[in-house]
Amino acid sequence: MPKRKDLKSILIIGSGPIIIGQACEFDYSGSQALRSLREDGIETILINSNPATIMTDPSMADHVYLKPLTTKSIVEILKNHPNIDAVLPTMGGQTALNLCIEADEKGIWEDFGVEIIGVDIDAINITEDREKFRELMLKIGIGMPPQASATSFLKGKEIAQEFGFPLVIRASFTLGGAGAGIVYDPEDFDDMLSHGLEVSPIHEVMIDKALMGWKEYELELLRDKNDNVVIICTIENMDPMGIHTGDSITVAPAMTLSDRTFQRMRDMAIHMMRSIGDFAGGCNVQFAVSPDEKEDIIAIEINPRVSRSSALASKATGYPIAKIAAKLAIGYTLDELDNQITKSTSALFEPTLDYVIVKIPRWNFDKFEGSDRTLGLQMKSVGEVMGIGRSFQEALHKATQSLEIKRNGLGADGKGYKDYETIMEKLRVPSWDRVFVIYDAIQLGIPLKRIHDITKIDMWFLKQYEELHYLEMEISKYTIESLPKALLLEAKQKGFADRQIAHMLDCWESEVHSKRMDMSINRVYKLVDTCAAEFKAVTPYYYSTFEEEIETADGVRYVANDSEVTDKKKIVVLGSGPNRIGQGIEFDYCCVHGVLAAAECGYETIMINCNPETVSTDFDTADKLYFEPVFWEHIYDIILHEKPEGVIVQLGGQTALKLAEKLDKYGINIIGTSFESLDLAEDRGSFSTLLKDNGIPYPRFGVAETADEALALADELNFPLLVRPSYVLGGQGMKIVINKEELEAHVVDLLRSIPNNKLLLDHYLDGAIEAEADAICDGEDVYIIGIMEHIEPCGIHSGDSNATLPPFNLGEFVMQQIKDHTKKIALALNTVGLINIQFAIKDDIVYIIEANPRASRTVPFIAKAYGEPYVNYATKVMLREKKVKDFTFDPKLEGYAIKQPVFSFNKFPNVNKNLGPEMKSTGESILFIDSLKDDEFYNLYSRRKMYLSK
Repeated sequence: MPKRKDLKSILIIGSGPIIIGQACEFDYSGSQALRSLREDGIETILINSNPATIMTDPSMADHVYLKPLTTKSIVEILKNHPNIDAVLPTMGGQTALNLCIEADEKGIWEDFGVEIIGVDIDAINITEDREKFRELMLKIGIGMPPQASATSFLKGKEIAQEFGFPLVIRASFTLGGAGAGIVYDPEDFDDMLSHGLEVSPIHEVMIDKALMGWKEYELELLRDKNDNVVIICTIENMDPMGIHTGDSITVAPAMTLSDRTFQRMRDMAIHMMRSIGDFAGGCNVQFAVSPDEKEDIIAIEINPRVSRSSALASKATGYPIAKIAAKLAIGYTLDELDNQITKSTSALFEPTLDYVIVKIPRWNFDKFEGSDRTLGLQMKSVGEVMGIGRSFQEALHKATQSLEIKRNGLGADGKGYKDYETIMEKLRVPSWDRVFVIYDAIQLGIPLKRIHDITKIDMWFLKQYEELHYLEMEISKYTIESLPKALLLEAKQKGFADRQIAHMLDCWESEVHSKRMDMSINRVYKLVDTCAAEFKAVTPYYYSTFEEEIETADGVRYVANDSEVTDKKKIVVLGSGPNRIGQGIEFDYCCVHGVLAAAECGYETIMINCNPETVSTDFDTADKLYFEPVFWEHIYDIILHEKPEGVIVQLGGQTALKLAEKLDKYGINIIGTSFESLDLAEDRGSFSTLLKDNGIPYPRFGVAETADEALALADELNFPLLVRPSYVLGGQGMKIVINKEELEAHVVDLLRSIPNNKLLLDHYLDGAIEAEADAICDGEDVYIIGIMEHIEPCGIHSGDSNATLPPFNLGEFVMQQIKDHTKKIALALNTVGLINIQFAIKDDIVYIIEANPRASRTVPFIAKAYGEPYVNYATKVMLREKKVKDFTFDPKLEGYAIKQPVFSFNKFPNVNKNLGPEMKSTGESILFIDSLKDDEFYNLYSRRKMYLSK
């Protein structure tokens, strides 16, 4: 039975600003759903307040409302579009679901005759209300941990007395495990209970007997209205119960589950989905399994919506869950839909994996000084990476290489821990780097059984680690000259990077690369094809691996490679890797637009990225997707294979920019602004000379490499001083110091964490106004796409500032200086493409703080506010297909747009929440106001005085 004829116009609710626990995976699912509905000729109306995402691009929906996610906004939209037939709330995470429920309780959907599709409100209420969920599970015969709910402090205390410790407390109706925790001691219980009751919107907590050390699994399901169910993916958490799945290392397919238990788990998941309500769409089910021979299965929770894991499962299997879920919501059945990758099988076909994927979360604890870094039931990670390999070991290595935390993989990089006590403590307390510490522990000789007893990580995973350690020991016996081919091939098949092998052999990375080229140990590329090559796939979505040579009957030796190189002219776009504070989804937006613009110019487009949450890693965004670490060795091998015209680095944030030097050194063409210019902008001394030559003012500064040099400079520059390392992201390590003691302490600290770095000391312009400009330059002409004024004073990182477009109180004289300086700097740096320049304004003089000749955090914001595709234009300029004067710029904005940062401090309750030069916000929203008399603007502006009084 095909789609419903009565659904012609659908409202989709987005997930709002990025916060810890709800990130760009919902931008990905929302974007897929919008595309899916539009394919069927359905009018799409979107509400979302996040300006940094692809989802809110004008091209994504018929009507995009960049408005606060409130019922007031919903009513306004429904009045503007009386023809809306239905609302799809399952693509915007918990935020969208909660808003949908609130609108339902207020009778808004009923008043406007709008149907809720894709989910059943009763299903949400059953799954979120832990007491109702427990009753239902027991009724249908599904095991649950001993559990009870409390709506008062007294009731909670009674339950604790009955169950005994350890206990798990979970707040009802919250996101990313907010208000959840494990309590081992009665003295901690009171605080956790009070906090849980406080954060729950219905003042309820569920108290469970903790299943510590049990194994944790997730299943991703899809169901249609005819009750056909497919299980898309089974994901195993390497970390045991007690760590939020968003903070766990996860593996697909499940590795340590017996087939008998797997079949039971499948049946239970399907039974659970069918019992919670009659809806068509996606569902995520989580289970705990006892780590003994009995393999008892207990249900943890069920989410009747597209979830964080659905994005991961989609990328892991190549099965676009959100796209299919949207189709099911409008009445299609699974057997009527195509598998998007093979185009020849139906969507009623469960993916089969002939590879392994490993997801590792990415944390940003360094931004939250004094934060509790222990991993538990509250999610704390800000992003994630995924590695795809032919074995668990290869996928694990690729995932660790993708993290961008200055590690080259597991071990073999000189950065492991050697101290027994430190290692034991890190094993005992789950922390962000335990994935590396397990390897250090094995190297130190700590027995696997001891590691298992402490961590409760399954012995199978630990044995995989041990094998890697034995291989490293074996390779270390050789030199680069004597290393046998078989051993080098085994190391590559198990994911060791050339850099790690060089460390083992005490030689250069380039020597290892040359050696394997000489031995014909080359990367080959395999398709992610959803069906283990049982059917031919048509979608070019690749991962790399190493294989033994095959010899044919007539003696020809070769290695099978699925990636066929065409003779078209090609462009590689480097993605921005995992999300983190300072580099988020806005660069995914830029990369996607860059890919689309290059395709419009007739290039075959190649995307390299490793972030499973993003639209750039969707299998049909670029002509070819290489789901690989944004790590030199992987990029270089793809370039040698594809031989592109060049590489675009200025759209992938600092990640891609940092690779520019290597690309330049190896003679690979950088599209747009050259490496020399990129480097000149980062090198403070050369950049200041450029400013001086052009008569542009800048704060007095100096460069120091030791604490003594810094102290000598302080006498020259005068306090307060802004101290920062060079080549960093999101203001990492930046601090304002006001005396010599503070200066010395900070410099020593910085040089310990970032050795051999040049430190920049600027005289800090106290009380100055900060502004920034973004522009497109083609080497001859400069077009300023937007100038934004920060509401907070200079000294608060631009990413943490509320900023208005256009400026609200910079006079004509100051504005002219900003325009003149921007044009002069863009041309002096020979910019080809985008540039962002930051200014401090004091006594009507405009000083330059810094210039970044790349896409900046604010580009998507300006593009949305003015309704102009600036990244598309800039990419065509980079490709030298167009000049600035070829475009007809027509920005449209009535009133002002305000960029409002959003913080996730609730995850780190004991952290200093003061803002400064180091960025702490995880996302942003956009607010449109008609005039400066608007109350929201007045509130923001009056808060400015808080910062000035310091």
